[in-house]
Amino acid sequence: MNIKKFAKRATVLTFTTALLAGGATQAFAKENTQKPYKETYGVSHITRHDMLQIPKQQQSEKYQVPQFDQSTIKNIESAKGLDVWDSWPLQNADGTVAEYNGYHVVFALAGSPKDADDTSIYMFYQKVGDNSIDSWKNAGRVFKDSDKFDANDEILKEQTQEWSGSATLTSDGKIRLFYTDFSGKHYGKQSLTTAQVNVSKSDSTLNINGVEDHKTIFDGDGKTYQNVQQFIDEGNYTSGDNHTLRDPHYVEDKGHKYLVFEANTGTENGYQGEESLFNKAYYGGSTNFFRKESQKLQQSAKKRDAELANGALGMIELNNDYTLKKVMKPLITSNTVTDEIERANVFKMNGKWYLFTDSRGSKMTIDGINSNDIYMLGYVSNSLTGPYKPLNKTGLVLQMGLDPNDVTFTYSHFAVPQAKGNNVVITSYMTNRGFFEDKKATFAPSFLMNIKGKKTSVVKNSILEQGQLTVNN
Repeated sequence: MNIKKFAKRATVLTFTTALLAGGATQAFAKENTQKPYKETYGVSHITRHDMLQIPKQQQSEKYQVPQFDQSTIKNIESAKGLDVWDSWPLQNADGTVAEYNGYHVVFALAGSPKDADDTSIYMFYQKVGDNSIDSWKNAGRVFKDSDKFDANDEILKEQTQEWSGSATLTSDGKIRLFYTDFSGKHYGKQSLTTAQVNVSKSDSTLNINGVEDHKTIFDGDGKTYQNVQQFIDEGNYTSGDNHTLRDPHYVEDKGHKYLVFEANTGTENGYQGEESLFNKAYYGGSTNFFRKESQKLQQSAKKRDAELANGALGMIELNNDYTLKKVMKPLITSNTVTDEIERANVFKMNGKWYLFTDSRGSKMTIDGINSNDIYMLGYVSNSLTGPYKPLNKTGLVLQMGLDPNDVTFTYSHFAVPQAKGNNVVITSYMTNRGFFEDKKATFAPSFLMNIKGKKTSVVKNSILEQGQLTVNN
């Protein structure tokens, strides 16, 4: 903790409610040595003030994920009984969908509906111009079971699952995959990982011919981003904490290579703990709002969750060989709001940078947001590294509130920029894995979202085919 921060603090009184003998309650004043302060750490924040506006704002149709007709939804025929959930397209350096030998390529997490630990990355492909769900072919698993050992990488050897990421078509026509190496052997340790995926074409088929340059890039430094050892030392799962270091999203800017990813803040830029409840930067709004909201939060049943909430969309720079060059400060954090902001996604469009993330109401600490609420939040900046301001004044871009048992439940929304125009294609998956005998988790119908400057809106009557990636603008 820096001296400057301590100098800013003054003693405050907080009020708690004590349960007395006989069941009576009485509020009493308790001196608290924590003092209010304001420290931004030089990054943008998802504030409590903005998030508290969302429950009312999300009633507007322009932010709601469209309702889909259950009778039209199909399983992915080539997935052969697998659940298929988080997916991401092979993209060009600017984020637009790449064409690989006449095909669009999608990588997706898939596994047996009856085995929650069966999580692997598969490659699907579809001829450019075909959009129907039945036109997706399955090239199979990207990695063989032996690949994690053949890599001669100490972290990869402990891998038990493969989690989400991104993929880029390099300037020399190679497919470079970034994904999350998950180890259930080490309290859910997550590491940002990469490999070159060798793919060949024969007739109307794409074939995976193995991987090379398979290696770990980053697993947290503790200072800028929490690592799994800190999570373990603080009590691991019993502490109520939620360690994240996943979803690497590749992006280029001015000849430099970067990964943006989901993480939690480290000890030098706003770590978790009770003192975070006294940082005005996390609240936003006026001084009066801070006083009322902070006092309310300290008495709330969500107080402990808010103390542990330190989600971040982090950033690292890569060398040309895709090794770690520099650890950079987060693009945005969600301290006291939520521990989990997923599916980092950033791209440049019409001269501005747009940053998106998915999150669940069940992981948030905001009054009025319900456990069934699903969100895509969005932010805009004049530069890749920020500062980022919330789209639509609060950051709300998409909301969905269906019961998770609904066949048309969607999550993992991902904005795919197009070569022209102001619309992006929103992809996601539909149907939670293992919930139904005959309905598998599958590509959801895509739809369009319009972006103009600091505002977005769902385009009316814009539902596309399941898994569709591009539109003719």
